[in-house]
Amino acid sequence: MPGTPFGVVHLDVPPVTSGLAVGSLVAGIVSALVSVLVICLGATADSQGAWAAGVFTFLGVLAGAAAVVAGLLGTRQIRRPSPPPAVRFTGRGLALAGISCGAAGLVLSLLGLGLALLLGLG
Repeated sequence: MPGTPFGVVHLDVPPVTSGLAVGSLVAGIVSALVSVLVICLGATADSQGAWAAGVFTFLGVLAGAAAVVAGLLGTRQIRRPSPPPAVRFTGRGLALAGISCGAAGLVLSLLGLGLALLLGLG
């Protein structure tokens, strides 16, 4: 401030990767891997494979839904404007990848359960 003995300093805070975006990507990858397991268990013709596929479908759907929700919250956190001394968040690509992996894992888990029920009842 000119004319006074005081000064205003704005420190440059480096951007930080959003934890929600990273968590979304991790949950999306887990959901996709579990969906592959569900499809493999669903392809077996015995009834125990169908039961195991049903149990793992719950895990795949839960991880997929968590990935989508965390990714959407992460993109919202990244888009939010912040004044100069506040922390800025990055990681939009991580959040979008988490959303897409989570949605794909969720859909593939449900398709694997459908395959298990179709082969188990047939």
